[in-house]
Formats: sequence, C-alpha cells, structure tokens
Amino acid sequence: MIGRMRERVVAACDGASKGNPGPAGWAWVVSDDERTAARWESGPLGRATNNVAELTALERLLTAVDPDVALEVRMDSQYAMKAVTTWLPGWKRNGWKTAAGKPVANQELVVRIDALLDGRSVEFRYVPAHQVDGDPLNDFADRAASQAATVQEAAGSALGSPEPPPSPDTPAAGAARKKAPRRAGAGAAARSSSRTIKAKFPGRCLCGRSYAAGESIAKNAQGWGHPECRTADA
Repeated sequence: MIGRMRERVVAACDGASKGNPGPAGWAWVVSDDERTAARWESGPLGRATNNVAELTALERLLTAVDPDVALEVRMDSQYAMKAVTTWLPGWKRNGWKTAAGKPVANQELVVRIDALLDGRSVEFRYVPAHQVDGDPLNDFADRAASQAATVQEAAGSALGSPEPPPSPDTPAAGAARKKAPRRAGAGAAARSSSRTIKAKFPGRCLCGRSYAAGESIAKNAQGWGHPECRTADA
C-alpha cells in the first residue's frame, strides 16, 4: 500500500474493454509531480464490460493508497464518477435499487468502493479521454488499461514493466497541429495505409505474437502489430 508521501497525492485510473463486453483490463497511476508516473499497476479482467473495468480500476487505486492520504483522482469515465459521487447516496437509501426500482448494476464493486471511501479525503476530477494535449496521468492509465485488456497480463512499476505503448485512439500531437491536408489521390492514400514505424516499446499483436522494441510495426484496425497482420480496414 502506498503510504503518506505528502499533503495530497494526485492519481488517475482507467479501465478498458475490447468489445464491451470483451477482453478487459484496469490500471491506476500515482504521481509525485501531477504529470509523470511515479508508481502504477495494471491487470487483466478476462471478459468484462467497460463499466466493470472502470470501477475495478478505482477500487484497486483506493486499495493501493493509504486511507490517511488526501487523494485527487482523475478519471475519464462519467459513469464511474457519478456512480460513486452522485448516485451512490440515493442507491443506499433505496436499498441498492435505482430510481426505477431495479437492482444497481455492478453493486458488489460499488459497495466495496463505498467502504474504501468511508472516512477519507478524495476529490474526483473529470478529464476527457484521448486528447492530444490531455491529462498525462489519465493518458498513462488509459494506455496501461488498454494494454492489460489486450495482452491479459499484469504489469506495473513494482514488476519493472516498461511504460505502456501509445494508444491508437489518441491522435499524434504533431498531426493535430498541422493545417488541413491537401487533397490526396488514391496513390497517396495507399502509401499512408501501408506506413510502418519502429516500435518504441515491446507489445503484442492481435495475432497473439509479441513484437520487440525497434521492430517494424503497422497500424491495424484495433491497434499496432506486425505489418503482415494488417487488416484491410486499418
């Protein structure tokens, strides 16, 4: 458990599901300077929904941080934030039923989070996902959760894991700042779709085989992988 380090700890957490439901993962990250990851952890969930992954990420973060430490939690999930800040009091009053009288979804996770929040100082801050100049901690958690969902393996600073690879859902900063591109012909489009880059970090292709840092990879429909595994709709 992460103990008292200073007056307030800034953290982020995120979940991912490849298919919703589909292969899912969770991740949290804690920072000492509000921008860079000092400690992080991610893990697989097998097949689960995105909402389960988001709530699990928050539960794992709250479990990892000492309850005596004031915490700022940055999240990109409106559902997870509202579940534990806006809807939870009413659910408890209604015997864990929604306003429509239906059982609360993911109740077991919400109950555990409610217990972890009891008596501690936690400030939730919503940050939009997949932004060029978005919150760096949320981006790190997003990438770690996505990697955990894809490879279904645990990772983290305590395990000596490398930083998670870039998310294919976040546009490159340089590309976003460029002016609108000139109209390109079919030849230019074909060249763009066949572009390969050198992998900055090791990862795993959708085919199940891994690739090493420095190896040539290409954009696939759901991420990056071996050029020969590129799909027609990439």
